[in-house]
Amino acid sequence: MAPPGSGGAPVDWLIVGLGNPGAEYERTRHNVGFRIARELIERWRLPTPRSRYRGLITEGRTGVSGARVMGGDRVAVLLPQTYMNDAGDSVGPARGALHVALDRLLVVHDEIDIPFGEIRVRLGGGLAGHNGLKSLRRGLGSTEFGRVRVGVGRPPTTDPDRVAAYVLGRFAEPPEEVAALVGRGADAAEAVLREGYG
Repeated sequence: MAPPGSGGAPVDWLIVGLGNPGAEYERTRHNVGFRIARELIERWRLPTPRSRYRGLITEGRTGVSGARVMGGDRVAVLLPQTYMNDAGDSVGPARGALHVALDRLLVVHDEIDIPFGEIRVRLGGGLAGHNGLKSLRRGLGSTEFGRVRVGVGRPPTTDPDRVAAYVLGRFAEPPEEVAALVGRGADAAEAVLREGYG
């Protein structure tokens, strides 16, 4: 992996939280990527996201202490506003404009094939039927981007309509457990920036 700042890219990392725009989706399982992206924005005290690349994006550095910047990776955090199934239409142009290598693109998303509460990180791999990831493959021309896969559990059915209703439904778990999951997802993203995909 290239060292931070190599290649003249404006940022070292592009972090993408997947979700759907609109208040009706805010607390759903499918939007856990948005929630983790917002947690990172808050942790790093990044500016309020602005509209660009068919999404909301902010840029800054990860190393903040009080009101002072203390170095750290240059990051952009993007929340596509295209709806999940078209997220690649936002992420592709953002990645191109920011000149980010695929292994420096980190996508945070829900994963029904992982039990609730578990977080898994990997570089590349399959799409597991996830429509947001399918759109990213179309928009990026590759699946070799990083992922923070956030376990939201699977309903006891394979019926596509019921699975869709499950991911678009709100968490049944207690709010404190969901908040802890969001925190662990943000921790996992920060660990990738520090240590790679190990």
